[in-house]
Amino acid sequence: MQKLLGLLRKAIIDYDMIQDGDHIAVGISGGKDSIVLLALLNRYRTFSKEKFELSAINVNMNFEETSKKEVENLKAYCKSIDVPLYIVDTNLAELLFEERKEKRPCSLCSKMRRGALNTKANEIGANKIALGHHVDDALETLFLSLTHEGRISTFPPVSYMSRTDKYVIRPMIYIEEKQIANCAKKFELPIVFNPCPMDKHSERAYVKKLIASIDNDIPDARKQMIRAITNPERNNLWDKYKPEV
Repeated sequence: MQKLLGLLRKAIIDYDMIQDGDHIAVGISGGKDSIVLLALLNRYRTFSKEKFELSAINVNMNFEETSKKEVENLKAYCKSIDVPLYIVDTNLAELLFEERKEKRPCSLCSKMRRGALNTKANEIGANKIALGHHVDDALETLFLSLTHEGRISTFPPVSYMSRTDKYVIRPMIYIEEKQIANCAKKFELPIVFNPCPMDKHSERAYVKKLIASIDNDIPDARKQMIRAITNPERNNLWDKYKPEV
């Protein structure tokens, strides 16, 4: 966990993510990424020069298959590290898959879950929301943006939401997914299995496999693509303008 803490600390410092007096709400999906983020931030605040408050928010989609025992384990873990856990009950599973019968629900689901997360963060007085995105997520988002939106873009380490007057921070942007998986397993962190029928069948899952295939065929391809995200000369693209004479 020390190596991951070092990478987390570097991201926080590089992008000035946390200040004294912050109340940070960690979005807890139940998966390995968000629970590792919570564990790291909880450890980080023990030695951080900035003093901040932590809370955890879980947006419950109410899938019938969700394990009650796993949810109880999550509650017990949050209690053991003295982080309040707020569970927001929704009917998103029924709405998306039974009422609307969405064939590609991921984008709409993400927006609705984010809305519920923001609402609860407002209620508890949090001024920042921390999400468990990692460097592999950033690369996958870059591919999705390029192939589905026609633009070269990925999420920023820190973003400001003017409508809710909140900052979204992503402290694990220097950490790889495999490192997170190893950490969750080694420390037996409480994972809540995701019963969503789209899990492993989304566009993001396809892109994940595509990147792995490219990296297998081209040595260090993944590493170079990640470098491109932070390369200051990455925007060497066409632009319609006339140089001044």
